[in-house]
Amino acid sequence: MDKNGKIIRPRSDWSSLFFYQKAQSLYLLTFEFVQRFIQNNDRTKDQMLQAARSGKQNIVEGTADGVTSLEMELNLLNVSRASIQELKEDYLDYLCTRRLSIWDRNNPRYLPMLQYCRLHNQPTDYIALFPKFNDEELSNLAITLSHQIDSLMQAYMNKIINTLSQTRNSYPRFGG
Repeated sequence: MDKNGKIIRPRSDWSSLFFYQKAQSLYLLTFEFVQRFIQNNDRTKDQMLQAARSGKQNIVEGTADGVTSLEMELNLLNVSRASIQELKEDYLDYLCTRRLSIWDRNNPRYLPMLQYCRLHNQPTDYIALFPKFNDEELSNLAITLSHQIDSLMQAYMNKIINTLSQTRNSYPRFGG
């Protein structure tokens, strides 16, 4: 703790966090997707890119701020999660409006994609796939990555919340 009572902890290496790596992959996927499938005059193009960028960048900023403020880290990670949720909805809307499939467990391509995403985090694991995939495949990949990022971030944030609660409970109590 510093002299002002703020928690100081070692800086997190955000680039080693699986949810950051997946968010970076999602950003690159989104960049490819909007270049190929969204027209330049469509506002959705900028909104999707900004949501993907915000999802990635707020992880970086949040983990950097977490050195001195766990509350700030939680706030920025929540902003990141919200951006990724917004992006996921854009991909779902894209599929629905074009009457393309939203893959679930009944689709034979869903489980292999899910397994691939579970085992691969690095952007280089995904970049080679982008030109080979059509809009339906890229959208479903983005949705799967979004779900995984959210789950991983929630687990990470729960650890922060537990740390905060343990720290607050360790202060001496005075009075009745």
